[in-house]
Amino acid sequence: MNAFTKHSGVVMPLDRVNVDTDQIIPKQFLKRVERDGYEDFLFFDWRFNEDGTPNKDFVLNHPGYKDASVLVAGRNFGCGSSREHAPWALQQYGFKAIISPSYADIFYNNCFQNGLLPVTLDEVSVAHITAQAKEIPGYAVTVDLENCVVSDNEGFSVSFSLDEFKQYCMLNGLDDIGITLQDEDAITAFEARRG
Repeated sequence: MNAFTKHSGVVMPLDRVNVDTDQIIPKQFLKRVERDGYEDFLFFDWRFNEDGTPNKDFVLNHPGYKDASVLVAGRNFGCGSSREHAPWALQQYGFKAIISPSYADIFYNNCFQNGLLPVTLDEVSVAHITAQAKEIPGYAVTVDLENCVVSDNEGFSVSFSLDEFKQYCMLNGLDDIGITLQDEDAITAFEARRG
């Protein structure tokens, strides 16, 4: 897993609440055995019309958000069934961070296990970022994990809080396996003693 310290990127506004994992990555794409290649199916039912053509009204298909790497969304993002495929699809599409007032617990934790940073901000700050992203082409923010600050070049800056352990893991690129492997020598020595 890659470490996350600071990221600056164009913001894509998904001005919806209760975006569930079935919308992030629909169930028909979960049959794949690979862990990669999910970016093409991100928001599939919203992104494409029934005939397979791009839905020109969906924000992800707007040229101004083509290279967006920060997603801002309404509250309760990632609700629904618990699937790691949702953060995989978001990350593989190119998103590095998500900004929302709240997340479903399992989705939130899955993001950290996969190196995708979910930032929780108050509703007013989320509404401000969403409005700016809609009004200013190429609007970007910087997400600074070391200092727990989201800012832009327009003078906006807001702090966020994060569990210290989750922050440590993201800053050092550690998932549960990576944390365990930090004690590999001690584990090996213990196993040798048990011999």
